[in-house]
Amino acid sequence: MKEIRNIVIVGGGTAGWLTAGVIAARHQARRPHGFTVTLVESPNVPIIGVGEGTWPTLRATLRAMGVSETEFFRQCDASFKQGARFNRWTTGAVDDGYYHPLMLPQNFGQVNLASHWLADGEGETFCDAVTPQGRLCDAGLGPKTMATAEYDGLANYAYHLDAGKFSTFLQRHCCDVLGVRHVLADVTTVHKAEDGDISRLDTQQGTTIEGDLFVDCTGFRSLLLGEAMGVPFKSCTDTLFCDTALAIQVPYDRPDDPVACHTISTAQSAGWIWDIGLPTRRGVGHVFSSSHISADEAERELRAYLGDAGKDLPVRQIGITAGHRERFWAGNCVAVGLAAGFLEPLEASAIVLIELSAKLIAEQMPACREVMDVVARRFNETTAYRWGRIIDFLKLHYALTQRTDSDFWRDNARPETIPDRLHALMELWRYQVPWMHEEFDRVEEVFPSASYQYVLYGMGARTALMPGTLEGDRQQAIRARRENHVQTQRLLGGLPRHRELLERIVRHGLQPI
Repeated sequence: MKEIRNIVIVGGGTAGWLTAGVIAARHQARRPHGFTVTLVESPNVPIIGVGEGTWPTLRATLRAMGVSETEFFRQCDASFKQGARFNRWTTGAVDDGYYHPLMLPQNFGQVNLASHWLADGEGETFCDAVTPQGRLCDAGLGPKTMATAEYDGLANYAYHLDAGKFSTFLQRHCCDVLGVRHVLADVTTVHKAEDGDISRLDTQQGTTIEGDLFVDCTGFRSLLLGEAMGVPFKSCTDTLFCDTALAIQVPYDRPDDPVACHTISTAQSAGWIWDIGLPTRRGVGHVFSSSHISADEAERELRAYLGDAGKDLPVRQIGITAGHRERFWAGNCVAVGLAAGFLEPLEASAIVLIELSAKLIAEQMPACREVMDVVARRFNETTAYRWGRIIDFLKLHYALTQRTDSDFWRDNARPETIPDRLHALMELWRYQVPWMHEEFDRVEEVFPSASYQYVLYGMGARTALMPGTLEGDRQQAIRARRENHVQTQRLLGGLPRHRELLERIVRHGLQPI
């Protein structure tokens, strides 16, 4: 029996250090028995450093790693994220917008408020009818108070963060607290054994690194899984057209300017602009389809969006090939992060996929090589399902558009660009509200049915209700709507301004767990 106890991660950045931290934290008890996590990172390759939005799962991930939330805020230029606002995605009008909040609808699981809103709630948006969070974002409030313990919230939240600072922060925690071995070296040769497994790595610095399980976090290059193991890349550019991003960092005019507590995604003629508020700056970028608009035109749209705030600021261009590897685990090699694949940064799917993959590797860590192929097969099935559902969810934002003002939006609405599974679900949702049905019955779901409700009904889709649908739980729905109203007023009156909360966390620290 060949015991698996030497884990080698190639590549740093968010993917490498999150994976190292999740695995090392999970297997701390095995360290005295020879279990090691080694991260090999090139001193010459800069990280991409654009992904600044996260999903609420990161709170549990950092907590499991033993990270102080206060120190995270202090060192990562982090802010709270309570969802995303999508502007001009439906009709393109100036007042066209809706929220995808991170709180579930009131009493979700007991009553499906979407059906009742469809019947009699046209006086207010779906988001406002079922959750306080859109109103909290409009008011610029934080999701907790200083009296709330670390990682707890009065409203559900994720984070915005500086990706470069986050990687450095994770590195220190992994090495100083979790015992991860850090090797600064450039991998030059990947050696394979007769059975096809990776046996060792040679580096430019002259070191040789052996391992039992190799994790590829080498970014778009996919040095291990793509190049050495020969796993092909599966493109989905026929579904998601955006293939280029222009990123820019924008300073605030004044140090006390408000910090947005949600991601702002504003549709353009051939893509969309993200706008993320951090305590010291905004991270802004234009994701677009180069088949529908030139880089120069896209930059003009980006600078027009920023106005004087973006004048003379440098722009960084990043190429995107939407898709993923046909398999994510081959032999004794598994890919995480950009090495596994990449989709446009809509809905902050990049970091959550890193988290979920790292967690699955840590939880399903094969005891020996003899069972690794069984674990790999299960990992591939789960991960392929997650990628597929995320592609469906991102495409939903485009497929529901009513915009016809450019080829980009017209092409996105063409039925042949919509995946078969999503097309079938959209047909189903014409007559059946997304909820706790069997289309959302797997633990591998990244986005719950509530997320689909927020996008569907935020973008003007409607579901035809069958007679008698509402009769059984009408009183329960009335109570839930009333509770939502009471909760909204309580939170609006009791939560601090977002920037004020961030400054107090840095200055005084949150309540420890």
